[in-house]
Amino acid sequence: MDVELRQLRCLVAIVDEGTFTDAAIALGVSQAAVSRTLASLERTLGVRLLRRTSREVTPTATGLRVVAQARRVLGEVDDLVREATSGHTCLRIGYAWSAIGRHTLAFQRRWADAHPETDLQLIRVNSTTAGLAEGACDLAVIRRPVDDRRFDSAIVGLERRLCAMAADDPLARRRSIRLADIGGRRLMIDRRTGTTTTDLWPPDSRPATEETHDVDDWLTVISTGRCVGMTAESTANQYPRPGIAYRPVRDAEPIAVRLAWWRDDPHPATQSAIELLTELYRKA
Repeated sequence: MDVELRQLRCLVAIVDEGTFTDAAIALGVSQAAVSRTLASLERTLGVRLLRRTSREVTPTATGLRVVAQARRVLGEVDDLVREATSGHTCLRIGYAWSAIGRHTLAFQRRWADAHPETDLQLIRVNSTTAGLAEGACDLAVIRRPVDDRRFDSAIVGLERRLCAMAADDPLARRRSIRLADIGGRRLMIDRRTGTTTTDLWPPDSRPATEETHDVDDWLTVISTGRCVGMTAESTANQYPRPGIAYRPVRDAEPIAVRLAWWRDDPHPATQSAIELLTELYRKA
């Protein structure tokens, strides 16, 4: 069964214009062409879509449902064409958990001032590539090395590692902690997108782990005191929450913040985004 876009456009035009004659004018074709196109659509679907009298044309019950769906399909096709031919008037940046932390607002504002012709959108996608592999974004903020050869990346800054714990945890009384302080605790981790693994500890003192794939779930469990978490500094800026305390882990290596993109199809604004983010991290 092959339904063509021209058939759907014809159906919607007839319903919107009210007559075959007006639909033909709107579409720039003959009235006979409108009649043939509608007839071919009804044959393809095997249902009657319109009731035609000498005075009016009205959709059948099935026709109403088909017209509603046709509008959605045509709208999505228009979006597809606009995306492909827009000249990159939008820059979508994906992130898994915490965007760029305290730099997020400054980045958005400075981007709007410097690049008013390119709309900036931040999109949260909790996947390994923060939506890049899924086509949800043009650039992705990630905090792990990029192993996929389809992508290139650049380090734009460094962030401290913090330990997240319940606010009434005894460790929360300290200004900072060491890795050894949480070696005997249960650690909440996200293996898919997170930066924390038990490799941070010696083999004989690694913490037990519990896994999650969502930052809200991560925070909820930690607030109960059942687990602690290790995360990039940006998480504390993005998700301050009552019941959660964040403390620097002073003997843990910092986390590199990377911007990743498709190697064979970089967005024209990629270099500008790299330069602005690098500047923000450097000044911090």
